[in-house]
Amino acid sequence: MKKIAVILSGSGVFDGAEIHESVLALHAVEKAGATWHCFAPNVEQLHVVNHLTGEATEESRNVLVEAARIARGIIEDVAKLNVDDFDALLVPGGFGAAKNLTDFAINGAECSINADVAAACRAFKDAKKPAGYLCIAPVIIPMVYPESVKGTIGNDDGTAAGFNGLGGQHVDCPVDDIVFDEENNVLSTPAYMLANSISGAASGIEKLVTKLVALA
Repeated sequence: MKKIAVILSGSGVFDGAEIHESVLALHAVEKAGATWHCFAPNVEQLHVVNHLTGEATEESRNVLVEAARIARGIIEDVAKLNVDDFDALLVPGGFGAAKNLTDFAINGAECSINADVAAACRAFKDAKKPAGYLCIAPVIIPMVYPESVKGTIGNDDGTAAGFNGLGGQHVDCPVDDIVFDEENNVLSTPAYMLANSISGAASGIEKLVTKLVALA
């Protein structure tokens, strides 16, 4: 049975992994006949947002500990991710991808990426194993793959410009479709960058995961 490594960035759309996307992705992996195992960086979140008010708080939370909520404890530090143990990589979105995995939300095209996350993503690239990125997480793609790699975050001009500024080639994409850069074996879909409902997000996520598992 094919095994998919999933990198989460916390728990909650505004400061971590997007919960709907994450659960939809894990469900899609199982529906495609594969298994999943989650990972997250063992670091403090950039900040903690009260999801009722949308305001940042004075709290501090750990990305790995928070992501464990979504994974029901089936999770490890991303530093322990061994590419040889898995057939493909999947990275859900949520602002945690742009705040905790990278600092894209703060620095845009001048951003950096967490070293352990970068090592894991590059390991799948170097092994020529397929990888899929959802929502805002595709901003990681041009930090990992060669210049002009194709990917999508939907059609937001500012984020697309940031993707291109990092060296990628952004492709506008509707919520129910995917972008597949065949040369680099990497997939992306807009999910909640465009979706207005769980069903809308699911349409592209399921298409991406089905393709990802088939490629693995």
